[in-house]
Amino acid sequence: MFIKFEKVKKLLNMLQSMLEAGVHFGHQSRRWNPKMAPYIYEEKNGIHILDVVQTIGELEKARTAFKSAKNVIFVGTRPAIAPLIEQVATKTGSNYVNTRWVGGLLTNWTTMTMCLEKLGRLDAQLETATPKKGFTKKDILSLTRERERLEKFFGGLRNLKTLPDLVVIVGQPNERNAVLECQKLNIPTITLLDSNCDPTFVSYGIPANDDSARSVAFILDQLTKD
Repeated sequence: MFIKFEKVKKLLNMLQSMLEAGVHFGHQSRRWNPKMAPYIYEEKNGIHILDVVQTIGELEKARTAFKSAKNVIFVGTRPAIAPLIEQVATKTGSNYVNTRWVGGLLTNWTTMTMCLEKLGRLDAQLETATPKKGFTKKDILSLTRERERLEKFFGGLRNLKTLPDLVVIVGQPNERNAVLECQKLNIPTITLLDSNCDPTFVSYGIPANDDSARSVAFILDQLTKD
């Protein structure tokens, strides 16, 4: 009886935390994707409310998948979410994309590898690029600008040596290229599913508000915690 009580207490605490973080808020009902109907609890004042009981169950499945993955990319490029993507990736020793998903990032792996190798070479060059080594100020400026350009799009992927075995996506409607490339290569995905998302394009979908930084931070923390 005590064990059951503790489980119920833990569940209630989790539900309360989700509500406080605004995980349950979807979009205006006119902006929804009908495929999300199974995850909608109700419509309230023109806003879809997500079923957070299902969120808990799906989050647990996603957490199991995340723990078993060895090579993960976190993706989320909207300005409000981008810092969270970098933070969680850094915390978990993962890779990330938080500025723009470059087309062919996964499906054109040969070119992607060349870009990462070039970024690595530029890092090494700039560590020792001094006038004493024969580099002019113009040379150093040119190398710096080239590294900054590559850093903007590929800086979060420096440790990516092979195709990922899992991609975590926040903001599915904005990350269509990432979604399609993962689908084409059969790479599993974990996706936060707001009421305007398409659950048929995910391997593990977590019904949750993906617009609020607080909601996203809560879900990512739960997903990646030990």
